[in-house]
Amino acid sequence: QVQLWESGGGLVQPGGSLRLSCAASGIIFSSWIMGYYRQAPGKQRELVATITSRKSTNYADSVKGRFTISSDNTKRTVYLQMDSLKPEDTAVYLCNMKNYGNDYWGQGTQVTVSS
Repeated sequence: QVQLWESGGGLVQPGGSLRLSCAASGIIFSSWIMGYYRQAPGKQRELVATITSRKSTNYADSVKGRFTISSDNTKRTVYLQMDSLKPEDTAVYLCNMKNYGNDYWGQGTQVTVSS
């Protein structure tokens, strides 16, 4: 069983920055994909960014150039650096891990961008 522990998030003004962290624990096979999705009220869940165990990254068009995903594989931790935040980035951000055919989710953390 894999568990994901999220931290970070909060309230920030437009143009500001936040960093999210997600640490994985449990039995994890060497090849995985981790990342963040987000869900705003009344909207579908959408992919934000992912990173593989080989450090290959993927970003939603809406966050390219503003968000950076990275990982510390020894700590099984993924980081999402969010810069130049916009009000439309407001959502619950959920950490996800895909590992050996299984899908795991964190508890979610609220990010609110507002003046």
